[in-house]
Amino acid sequence: MPISLEPSLQTLVIALSSLFGKLHNLQNLSLNSNQLTGRIPVELSNCIGLKNILLFDNQISGPIPPELGKLSQLESLRAGGNKDIVGKIPEELGECRNLTVLGLADTRISGSLPASLGRLSKLQTLSIYTTMLSGEIPPELGNCSELVDLFLYENCLSGSIPSELGRLKKLEQLFLWQNSLVGAIPEDIGNCTSLRKIDFSLNSLSGTIPLSLGGLWKLEEFMISDNNVSGSIPSSLSNAKNLQQLQVDTNQLSGLIPPELGKLSNLVVFFAWQNQLEGSIPSTLGNCSNLQALDLSRNALTGSIPAGIFQLQNLTKLLLISNDISGFIPNEIGSCRSLIRLRLGNNRITGSIPKTIGNLKSLNFLDLSANRLSGPVPDEIGSCTELQMIDFSGNNLEGPLPNSLSSLSAVQVLDASSNKFSGPIPASLGRLVSLSKLILSNNFFSGPIPASLSLCSNLQLLDLSSNKLSGSIPAELGNIETLEIALNLCCNSLSGTIPAQISSLNKLSMLDLSHNQMEGDLQPLSELDNLVSLNVSYNKFSGCLPDNKLFRQLTSKDFTANQGLSCFVKDSGKARVALNGNDARKSQRLKLAIGLLTALTVIMIIMGITAVIKARRTIRDDDSELGDSWPWQFIPFQKLNFSVEQVMRCLIDRNIVGKGCSGVVYRAEMDNGEVIAVKKLWPSTIDDGETFKEEKSGVRDSFSAEVKALGSIRHKNILVKGDFEFVSEYGYMMKITEKSDVYSYGVVLLEVLTGKQPIDPTIPDGLHVVDWVRQKKGLEVLDPSLLSRPESEIEEMMQALGIALLCVNSSPDERPTMRDIAAMLKEIKHEREEYAKFDVLLKGSPANGACGNKSSGGVLPTSSSSVPVMQTLKTKTNNSSFSVSSLLHSSSSVKLGSK
Repeated sequence: MPISLEPSLQTLVIALSSLFGKLHNLQNLSLNSNQLTGRIPVELSNCIGLKNILLFDNQISGPIPPELGKLSQLESLRAGGNKDIVGKIPEELGECRNLTVLGLADTRISGSLPASLGRLSKLQTLSIYTTMLSGEIPPELGNCSELVDLFLYENCLSGSIPSELGRLKKLEQLFLWQNSLVGAIPEDIGNCTSLRKIDFSLNSLSGTIPLSLGGLWKLEEFMISDNNVSGSIPSSLSNAKNLQQLQVDTNQLSGLIPPELGKLSNLVVFFAWQNQLEGSIPSTLGNCSNLQALDLSRNALTGSIPAGIFQLQNLTKLLLISNDISGFIPNEIGSCRSLIRLRLGNNRITGSIPKTIGNLKSLNFLDLSANRLSGPVPDEIGSCTELQMIDFSGNNLEGPLPNSLSSLSAVQVLDASSNKFSGPIPASLGRLVSLSKLILSNNFFSGPIPASLSLCSNLQLLDLSSNKLSGSIPAELGNIETLEIALNLCCNSLSGTIPAQISSLNKLSMLDLSHNQMEGDLQPLSELDNLVSLNVSYNKFSGCLPDNKLFRQLTSKDFTANQGLSCFVKDSGKARVALNGNDARKSQRLKLAIGLLTALTVIMIIMGITAVIKARRTIRDDDSELGDSWPWQFIPFQKLNFSVEQVMRCLIDRNIVGKGCSGVVYRAEMDNGEVIAVKKLWPSTIDDGETFKEEKSGVRDSFSAEVKALGSIRHKNILVKGDFEFVSEYGYMMKITEKSDVYSYGVVLLEVLTGKQPIDPTIPDGLHVVDWVRQKKGLEVLDPSLLSRPESEIEEMMQALGIALLCVNSSPDERPTMRDIAAMLKEIKHEREEYAKFDVLLKGSPANGACGNKSSGGVLPTSSSSVPVMQTLKTKTNNSSFSVSSLLHSSSSVKLGSK
């Protein structure tokens, strides 16, 4: 009679437990990819004829029964993909001498690998990745002579890589990345002559790259990124003729790049950035005809760029950032028509930009910043119609900007700052409808500001500071509704009044009109409610300052040197006080009397307010901690639908949802119904007199210490090693769902990972914190912004954790692996990926009325997510994993192996 199986393993056990002891001839039990719950039944051990137990991708819980070791005929045991399987791997499994596949990946298996597995002489696949394994890799695995695939990545394994693994002649894939392994890569690995793929990335390995690896003629991938490997890149690797991926970045390698690597005709990816390599780039790399991605950034390379590199017809990515490369950009650059990303910033490259650059029809990202390039920008650049990002900053380029730039309809960021460009700003730039950042500061541009710039309907930041612009501010600029980050027009020769239309820029955060010749009053600025930074100093403004909160928070340096500008009128019976000392003719006695009276009044008011606040705290629990006023400066990096006043009103005791070692977390409901979590940091213990010394040493407060600690912490619940390098030291906000009980993701991560707070017992051991927050606390959107802090503390802004959005995808299959996230963050960090460089804060006007020299820009580059970093991320498909352009060819970033 047929047996109907309900989707519950417990139901199945109840129905069949009495039969298991009689099913001696049962050979295959295939229940994978269902929604089965419960435990693996011990009674299975009675089915002595079982050969295959397939239980992967269910919701099974509990330990693996040691009794399964009695199944002497068992060939395959696959129980991976069950998040609630816990406990150790039973030693008894070593008695299943016919076992060929053992798959326990994506479980919460813990403890060490049992040495008894070394008795499985027929084992071909050992797949126990993304679990909580700890301890050392048992050398007894070297006895598994039939082993082909060894997948132990994303665990907590420690110790060294056993040299006994060198006895595995049939081993083809060896993946040990994302563990805590130390010591040197064993020379004996070179004896595994069948090896095709090796990935030891994201460990703490040291020593040198074994010369014996050159004998692995089948080797296709060798990846040791993010370790402490030293010595040189051995030339013997050129003997591995099938090598396709060579990733040795972020180590301590030194010496020359071996010219012999040019023999690797199958090489597709060569990453060696963030090392100590020196010498010139071998011209022989031009022989690697299949090379698609070459990144040698952040080394000490010298010499010129070999022309042969640009003869590679498959090269899509060339990054040589931050070296000491000199010489010219070869004219042959136009031959590399496949090039998508070209980054040569921060070198000593001279000469002009070749006209042949116009042949690069696929070019998307062009970074030539911080070099010594001269001459004009060739008109031919207008043929690179796919360009989205252009950075010419920090060179000696001259002449006018070519009108052909207006052909680049896809460009989003154009930075030509700190050069010698002259002539008028092309009115044709108004055709760049996708432009979000236009930075032309520190040049010699003259003439009026083109009114056509108002046609750039996506413009968020406009910086034309430190030029020779004249005329008035075009009223049309008030039509740019998206202008929300900054408008910087300082250090020019602008005249006329502030147009009334400027009041329409109600999203603008920063405005700098200082060091010009403007006149009239400041009333058009009184309606800019979101303005948090304003400088109108060194002009000819007159009249009274608008009497609103922004202007009352400004310091005198923000509006100094305006002859006719007066302070606020407090009441009609008081005379106006001139800012520039026009009342110096008043008698000294009257001044003294007024000063004493004012001081006495202020003291009395302060004492009164203090008494009222203390009384309110005593009487009512719901009075704000900070009273009715606070010395805070609120600087948003993304458009927010609430004000700092709304936030501060919610910082009361009854809204506290948690306290940690670095601060208090409040639930704050905004006027528009939006609910956010706010973390108020504990006060710093640093004395004022020690501030400068402590800041130089990098020590500020406990939050700072926690952030620094994360880089060295290895914990299963870490989202990715080092991802808090992108977080401000001074606080953050997180959007959360209204139904949530408001527990900040950042607080959970900081407190749990630093060990200052025990792991919540409701968190399944091994579950990523971000997954737990989503499941248990309702986190939907990570929308970090700068939490307002006292002005003296605001030095560093946070970068939005955009990648974290990928990790909270509702579909587990669509979430990237830790390897993917680490690589994406790593590339974003070392390249300042795509647009992150150009989210900026305007500097205040230079002191003493000087506009500064050409070496000081009008903007401060920061890392922010105002521009969508997510555009650079590739979406996972059925055949590939999440990737940045550097990962397009990284096959091992996909979870491999049997579950």
